[in-house]
Order: sequence, then structure tokens, then C-alpha cells
Amino acid sequence: MDIVVSIKSLAFTYQNAKEPSIRDINGEIGDGEYLMIMGHGGAGKSTLCCAMNGIVPRFYNGEYSGNVFIAGKQTTQYNPSDMAKRVGLVLQDFEAQLFSTNVELEIAFGLENIGLPSVEINRRIDRYLDLIGLNGMRKVDIYTLSGGQKQRLAIGSVIAMEPNVVVMDEPTTDLDPVGRQGVLSLAGLLRDGKRTLVMVDNEPDAAVGADKLWLMKDGEMTAQGVPGDYLKDEKLLVSCGVMPLQTISLFRRMNWQGDPLTVEAALELIQKNNLVQYRDRIIWTDSNVFSGNNFIIEAKDLGYRYPGASQDVLKDINFGIKRGEFVAILGQNGSGKTTLAKHFNRLLKPTSGELLVNGKQTTQYRQNELARLIGYVFQNPDNQIFASTVKEEVGFGLKVLGENAKVIEKNVAEALAVTGLEGYENMSPFVLSKGVRQRVAVASVLSVKPEAIILDEPTTGLDYQHQRGSLDMLKRLNKKGHTVVIITHSMWIAEEYADRCIVMKDGEIISDGKTRAVFADEDCLVRASLVPSPIVRLSNRLGTKAMNVDDMVKELSDESIHLQ
Repeated sequence: MDIVVSIKSLAFTYQNAKEPSIRDINGEIGDGEYLMIMGHGGAGKSTLCCAMNGIVPRFYNGEYSGNVFIAGKQTTQYNPSDMAKRVGLVLQDFEAQLFSTNVELEIAFGLENIGLPSVEINRRIDRYLDLIGLNGMRKVDIYTLSGGQKQRLAIGSVIAMEPNVVVMDEPTTDLDPVGRQGVLSLAGLLRDGKRTLVMVDNEPDAAVGADKLWLMKDGEMTAQGVPGDYLKDEKLLVSCGVMPLQTISLFRRMNWQGDPLTVEAALELIQKNNLVQYRDRIIWTDSNVFSGNNFIIEAKDLGYRYPGASQDVLKDINFGIKRGEFVAILGQNGSGKTTLAKHFNRLLKPTSGELLVNGKQTTQYRQNELARLIGYVFQNPDNQIFASTVKEEVGFGLKVLGENAKVIEKNVAEALAVTGLEGYENMSPFVLSKGVRQRVAVASVLSVKPEAIILDEPTTGLDYQHQRGSLDMLKRLNKKGHTVVIITHSMWIAEEYADRCIVMKDGEIISDGKTRAVFADEDCLVRASLVPSPIVRLSNRLGTKAMNVDDMVKELSDESIHLQ
């Protein structure tokens, strides 16, 4: 196999940084191989990706040493246009590389720049829009797309140029599970085209189908090799900020022999070794526990259509969220989740029907009144961060609301402590990682102490440990009486933290109930392009109640309720 990417003693320190982002990186990637890179936030993954196509050091100031060779030639010796044909890069901040007015023009831009004839450009637009699931949206304005649709478009604009090497830095963060699987399946398509794929991802199942796995920690390479060899090592994965495979964790905790990397492999071992006697599948029902009138947020026949659009994005939405609930809103990209949530604090106003907060229409509140009731954290934290220091950012809302200096100081200190931002007070939010900026956005909302907190994809860009930390923080706030509503594509987060789930498809609610009941109906979830986590799929097939590994171990080990 020919070596297409060769990295030798690579190190880079960003200008004014105290420590190198990456140091002494060595590795080789063969032609047509699929490499997965994993590691905690700040491990150096993005810097390594940028070095593979010459963005580092060409467009970033800093101290660079070592070499990266593409097809035997140093990246620093290619001019940018030649490099774009050889190595395509999908940035972690995918919105930063979208700038055209509509979907078609975004795909066409790179193709025009490399001089392709119009017939070939149109052929590729058709092919790659179909591949990324945006077929039929050629003329759609980019600003109207959901976050996940924008992410797909960024991927499509890069792979349409058909570079020899495709590097994607966390390309599935805002995609629904089926869309995520579609991106992961690109490995096979690229292999068929004899192209090389390098992908950064922190979900362990993403690495199962890779040829190679590189694990990074604190700017260094911790492990390199066949994925199966390292995906079995829970301690290694956790130390690198990667969530262990649930199937491996279950087998370890139960002292069962075997290292199943998938649900199918786990079931095969369970059956073969008669480890569990199957129960009948549990029939889950809800006793209409969400009836009543103690709602902090309530929708009545809510409909919404964006200006100039030909059809409604939301259609006759009816539900109520009670005080103190922890609710997850789930659904495929473009199903209307964010549009719905933006009605909660009047970022959008209903086209038809009503949205009530504490029994009163949002349009009847002054904005400062509503801000004290409903706090909203955007999917992209940069959409709401603008102050020069973290402390100013977190206190800005209180200042606008007219609070005195003593209250501002107290609330800001509490919000910084809750979000783990003590020590960041005088730093500029714009030099922080995306995960830390996300916490700054959360802190700025918490400082106002709203009754309900709405968070759109709160774990985007966070590694496993910081995901856990953020959700544990929200759970503590929920136990103190705050209503928490999250929009998420991470199924294990919804399963473990939410008491209730609302599932949307094409602007309508197709399921609403207790989390365990919702995740037991896999047919309904499939309709919404959702797939339960491995442990819940296993639980559904074994007939248990478990929603996580701890509960599964307890249930299977408890003799009083042992499987019949």
C-alpha cells in the first residue's frame, strides 16, 4: 500500500501560547485507508487536521517544526489551489466555511475555482447533494438551514471537489443518528473511489469500522493501531476523554468473557454462552402524566412559517412543560426542534396558535420580563457572545436588566462556579475553545436565574468528560427547581438525563412521554431518524428496564428480579 500522508516529528505552538498544541507527532496513512483520530478537548486534534492540508503553518502564526508530506511532498511546498485538490478539510466550526447565498452556489464555489466545466459542476452538485441528503434544496438560502443541514452542506462542498484525502474534524456533531451514520458510511464510498479518509470523532462506535485509530492526549500521540485493540481498554479511552463502548463496559462489569464492539456481537455472545435468559419485551405505557395546568411553557395549536417560505415549519403543536421537568426534544435535522424552542422566549412569534409562559402569551411580556423566566443558550455559542471578558459576558444580561453592582457580582460569581469557569474571569471568550465558550454562554444565562433554561445542543464540541460535567451541572440545577429543556442528537444523554422526551418529525410531535417508554418504541424513533444507544437497544432486546450500564448491571445482578 502506498503511503499518502506521512507525518514526521511534527510540533506546533500557536503564537503567544505557553504550551505546544501538538508535539512530536509521527504517523503514516496509506492510500485508501480510513483513520479515526480521538482525544479530549484541547488534545491537538484540530491542529493536526489543519497541518495535514497546510493551513498550519500557512495561515496560523506560531512555532512550527517537523514535516507533513502529502504524496511525498511537504505541505509547505504546495500552493493553496494545488493543496485543495489533494487534501479537503471540513472544519470543526463548519459554519465558518459557508459563505454563499444558497446551497447550489456553496457546492459550486470550489468546483468553479478549480476550473471544472459547467456540465461537470452540475453533475457533481446533483451527485453530492443526493449523497449528503440535501437533494431538492439547490436553491434554498443557507441561513434558513438547520445546524445539521449546514454541517452536511460543509461536508458536501469539500467532498464534491473529490480530493485524494478527505479530512473531517468532528463532522457529525450536529447530525441526527441516521445522518451521522450516513457520514460514517462515507468511508466505504471513499474507499470505492480509492480515496483516503481522516476523521475526528469522540463517539467510540465511530471507530469500530476504521482501519486505524490514533488516540491523542495533551498534544501527544498516546496510541496508534487497530481500533479493536484500544476500544477494549476503558481506562485508556477515559484518560483520553473518550466514552467507553457500552457493550464492553457491560461485559467487564458482569465478568462475562468477550469483547463485543457492537450490539449484534454482544447479543451473539449472550446467546452462545447462555449468559441471560430473555424476558418478554416490556410494554411501556404512560398514564397521561403530563396533563394538568401547572405548565411553565405551553403550546396550543402552534404553527410557524418562515417569511417567504411555501410551507409551515411547525404544524399544530400542542404540549405543556411543567415546572421542574427535565425534557429532551429529539428529532432529525430540519424537523423543527430549534424553531420550536425559539418560540419559548419570543425569538420567534407564532404564525398561528399560541405559545404561553406561565399561562400568558409571550407576546404580552416585555422582553426583560421574559428573560427572567426563560433563558436560552444557542446551538452556536458565538451567536450570543460579544463581550471582551468572560466576567463582562456573564454579567451583561444582569446589567441590561438594571440589577445593582452587588447583585451582579454575586450572581456572576455563582454562575462561574456552577459552570466551572472560576479563573477565566478576565480572559477573552474568543480565545477559548468552543467547549469553554459553550460554558460561558450557559453561565451568562444562569446568572439571570431564569425559571426555565433552554439549551440547543449543549454538548456540541465537548469531549466525554466535559459532556458528563455539563449535564451533571444541569441535573443539579434541575433538582434545585429549574426547568431544563435540551435539544440534542446524543441519544445516551437523553436516555440518562431527561425524565421526558418529545420526538419531532417534519414539524410535528410524533411521540411524547417518559424517556424509557419513548426509547422502547424503536419503530417510532426510526421514523424520526433516531437510534437508541447500544445499551438501550440491548435492554430492549433482553426485556430489561435499564437505560444505562449501571442500571443494567444492577438489574441483571439482582436475584430478586432476575430474568425468568
